[in-house]
Amino acid sequence: MSRKRALIADTFCLKRRRSAADAVAGGSHEGAADIRSSLQNLMTLFSRKLFNDSLPPVVLKHQLYSLHSDRTSVDKQLNELRVSGELLMFQLGFDSEAFALVFAEDYRAKVLQGEAGRETLETVEKFLDKLIPGCSDLSFNKEKMLKEFLFTDSEITQLVKSGVLTVRDAGSWWLSIPNSGKFIKYFIRGRKAVLGMVKKSRYGEILKTELEGRRTTSHVKFQMKYHIHDIVGAELVECIQTTSGTLLRYVDGNIN
Repeated sequence: MSRKRALIADTFCLKRRRSAADAVAGGSHEGAADIRSSLQNLMTLFSRKLFNDSLPPVVLKHQLYSLHSDRTSVDKQLNELRVSGELLMFQLGFDSEAFALVFAEDYRAKVLQGEAGRETLETVEKFLDKLIPGCSDLSFNKEKMLKEFLFTDSEITQLVKSGVLTVRDAGSWWLSIPNSGKFIKYFIRGRKAVLGMVKKSRYGEILKTELEGRRTTSHVKFQMKYHIHDIVGAELVECIQTTSGTLLRYVDGNIN
């Protein structure tokens, strides 16, 4: 394993530790009763201007776990939204447990915006028409693409070129978000920087409200709250209730 891949693996292993994650929501008691509303709230933290409004708002699945402690219920409701065609999910690649969530119509709009005037537009429109009505697949094999979706080999090549598919392995492809490379780069860099802030605090602990108020560095491109929902939901920090509010405690082994 290369040094770069090892660093990413070490930094982003999502260690499953049961914590008081729901406390970070500011006292949310509804459990997983309204996942759609939580998604919409998290998406308001997404920085569209960073990407010249070329990306749809993106939330990571585990960020929802910072708002709802019942993960099984969260996953069930997310699956219902995906099956209904309202929500799409993507495997981001830098970690096997990192899944991006995007509302289907936001995805369609941004993909078509990026395809305007390109020779791949017709093929991409055909793919979206088959995908969005209720396909909840994360990836597609060649048999499905050829026999069920009725694409030719050359059309599959166009879909890869457009960025709606990326190669998974020989004969299969991940569903993907075009131009998401910069998002992943900023996300990884920001997570590491915010975790570093927690680690460097006295005793490796900091109040959530204090961290939210920290001035961001050049490595943190997203709103601080976006990253806090990430590190809490991924259980990279522990949440401890105190009389002063929620305390975030650094968990050893999450960054080098």
